Order: sequence, then structure tokens, then C-alpha cells
Amino acid sequence: MFNNNTILERFAQQETPFYYYDLQLLEETLTQAKAAADKRNFHIHYALKANFNDRVLAIIQEKGFGADCVSGNEVQKSIDLGFPADKITFAGVGKADKEIITALKHRIFAFNVESIQELEVINALAAEVGETANISLRINPNVDAHTHHYITTGLDENKFGVPNSELEKAAAVIGNCAHINLLGLHFHVGSQITDMNVFKSLCVKVNEWKNWFEERGTYIKVINVGGGLGVDYQNPDANPIPDFEAYFDIFDKFLERNAQQEVHFELGRALVAQAGTLVSKVLYTKSGAKKNFLILDAGMTELMRPMLYQAYHKIEKIGADVGAKELNYDVVGPICESSDCFGKEVPLPQSQRGDLIAIRTAGAYGEVMASRYNLREEVRYVFS
Repeated sequence: MFNNNTILERFAQQETPFYYYDLQLLEETLTQAKAAADKRNFHIHYALKANFNDRVLAIIQEKGFGADCVSGNEVQKSIDLGFPADKITFAGVGKADKEIITALKHRIFAFNVESIQELEVINALAAEVGETANISLRINPNVDAHTHHYITTGLDENKFGVPNSELEKAAAVIGNCAHINLLGLHFHVGSQITDMNVFKSLCVKVNEWKNWFEERGTYIKVINVGGGLGVDYQNPDANPIPDFEAYFDIFDKFLERNAQQEVHFELGRALVAQAGTLVSKVLYTKSGAKKNFLILDAGMTELMRPMLYQAYHKIEKIGADVGAKELNYDVVGPICESSDCFGKEVPLPQSQRGDLIAIRTAGAYGEVMASRYNLREEVRYVFS
């Protein structure tokens, strides 16, 4: 994708490091996701935590997606950018009172509630502001997502959701809360899931708990199954768009529901990851007895995932000549931390000071996690 002179000439005019967003790819990804969901009458809420760049969000909002928020500021940003309040969900294990009040005043679609105490707090705050809060009760399904342990969220050992042992009590509390309306159930088992059998297992658990409530006389209108669909970090050009048909087909086949029940999803990474690339410049090259280093002007302050999750991102030299001699490099940043490394023993065309490097599939959990550590400048971005 980046081995052409047009891209090289354009990027050479930009101050590095910066995030490059391919808006055409973003549009196509959103179009395919929405078509696959609409065909099954599924609802998608875009997870703002993946990427909250204003221009990216504007395109997502224009496509008719809802918003999945995990902070009061994300709720407010969604409102400010035109997402309808009745398409906004508010998730998160630790919602502050002021964040809950913000969402209540905007009359959002639903709170995804994660504990019995949170039920009681939302009920009390809703009473204070004269509102009734629609909620979806997040249940921990104890399903292993088979992904990195930092982004697994659906096991008993994780902090998320109401454990099975407390559901009887949670149902009783909901029944006694005059300012809460139980709209549905919410589940989320983790992120970057590429094994579709994980979602099949989730469907089995969702069916069990939906039936559990309905057997006790509680009708469930909304089944929110979260998100978690992974992307291909190894082959971003060969597989730029996830297989949304296969993903939604799993839920269409295995999720038990009637014609009146709605199925909601919270997709983030799958929609935006491949559309973003971190572009950096080689500041220095350094060779030792055991290692060749490329020292970039981007670091963990611009892309945290490799340091936080030991995550893989494909690394390319922009405008590299076909057949050029390759060396194995440790590609590192300028931050004074040994963990500030994008990849070890990466085969790249022999490089020199001033060369441009692309770190691919960085549209999700890239710009949003940037920091000012070491008093670094704010991250820049460029659009196609």
C-alpha cells in the first residue's frame, strides 16, 4: 500500500509523527458492516473508546450508527457531534455520579449496569433529576475469549458485569427501583477475537440468561452482545475489512429471539483499525554486535499497544524499492523506557536517517491512547 512515490512525496511534506486516516477504506468498512447488520435487523453502536477523532466520528455518525460510550465526556461528545440520544449507550464498571447525571439529562438509550450498587446509585440519581433510566444489566457469562488477558472481559475473574451468583439479588433490586426500567441484558467477553466459536459460545450463555429472566416474568426487549470482532494485524492489505457477514451470521443462527426483540452490538476496532496508520521518520540508525536499531520520532506516546499488550503491528518502509537489501531491525522510539519498542527483529529494506516508516492497523486504540509523557507534542493527523 505504501510502496509508491505518490504516497512518499505527499508524506514527505508532513511533519512527523502523524496518524494517517484512509477515509475511503473507513467508508467502505462502515458500508459493509451496516449492510450486513441491516440485513438481519441488527443495531450497531460504535465504541468511541477505539477512536474519537472528530472527522472519523462525523463519518460514522453520518452512516447512522449509534454510539457506545464509557465516560460522561464520550456521551457529551456523541451528543455534540449529532449522534441521537436514543442511540447512545453508556457502559463502564465505574461511572461517576456527574457522568450518570449527564447521561440522564440527555435521556440516552440505556446504561449498561455492572453491579448491584450501581443499580441503586442510578436509581437514586434518576429520582433526584426526575428521570427514569433505561438499563441493560451486564452479566458476566464466564466465556473465555481466547485473546490477550488484558482485553479478556467475560471471565469470572474479571471486574466486569454482575456475577451469576448475584443475579437473584440484582433482579430483586431492579424490581424495587422506581426510577429504573430494565430494558435488556448486556454481555461482552473481550476484544480482538478471531475465533468465531467464541461468539457461538456466547450465544449459548445469552440464551440461558435471557430465558432465566423470562421464566421469572421479566421480558427482555434488548439483547446487547457487545463487540470484540478482531482484525488482521498481520495482513492489513490482504484483509482490510473484517468478514462482517460471517460475524453477524453466528448471532443470527444461534441467538434465540422473537421478532420484537432487538439485538445490539458495540463494534469499535473492527470498524476503524485498518483505516489508520502511524507514520514516523527515522531519526537515527544504530548497529551493535547483536542488534540493528531504527530509532523513530514516534514512540509509546503515540502508539501504546505494543508496549502495553506486546501487540503486533506490521511495520513497513514507505516508498521502499522492490528487491532492496533487507536487514533485521529493532524498531524503537525516543522515549526513555526500554519498553518503547514497536517490534524486534523486523525485516525491512536497509534504512537510513530521514526514511519514513509506516506502522499499520493503528486506527483503533492508537491516537486515543496518545499521551504527553516526556512533554511530547500532541499527536497530529492527516486524512486521505
